[in-house]
Amino acid sequence: MRPLRNPAVQTAMAWILSEWMRFCYATTRWTHENTQVAEEVWRDGGGVLCAFWHSRLALAPACWPMDRAQPIKGLVSLSPDGEFFTKAVGRLGIPAVRGSSANKDKSKQAKGGTQALRDGLKQLKVGGLAITPDGPRGPARKMAEGLPMMARISGAPVLFIGLSCRPAIRLQSWDQAVLPLPFGKGAIVWDKAVYPEGADLTEVAADWTARLNAVEERADALTGLERVET
Repeated sequence: MRPLRNPAVQTAMAWILSEWMRFCYATTRWTHENTQVAEEVWRDGGGVLCAFWHSRLALAPACWPMDRAQPIKGLVSLSPDGEFFTKAVGRLGIPAVRGSSANKDKSKQAKGGTQALRDGLKQLKVGGLAITPDGPRGPARKMAEGLPMMARISGAPVLFIGLSCRPAIRLQSWDQAVLPLPFGKGAIVWDKAVYPEGADLTEVAADWTARLNAVEERADALTGLERVET
């Protein structure tokens, strides 16, 4: 058995990761850009989809002010790695909606994706839902149609969130995931969209891919984090 699949090890490692993330967020010098679009959403309340690329998952909790923003949940895959991340981020005040439709030829994942869609739409009636639209397995920085579909069905606005920090650890994962280090520079850049009435899902996904890449590239420019090919 892989150590991270052991529930006891998983719980202990999730505690360590959450405390490390909390420490890194607190000691990072953050720069915020175009924050007014997020402030408007927080002020209005209600449903909102929050999108960032999978490689920046470890930075995402830093962008959501629990004291004035609507409650938020994260859409997390049914995988054991997803279970580990659910425990870690849950300790930071962000519970999970579990499910993934990445493997449509497997009944368990397909059922998980259907349930996640239902639970995600339910969450969007009251608050935020965080999504990595290239997860859980990529291709990196390529948006699937799940996010545009949820935006079309729910009518909720979408916040595109560019997240960056330097110095950082880069994992040798499919997405070249970024883990923060303390006492560094961080950046959060925002953009906002609503689903265009009558638009094609594929075209919207392509447009939103470009917009999400743009805010992430801007965040990396602010911190000086080197962009890598994935």
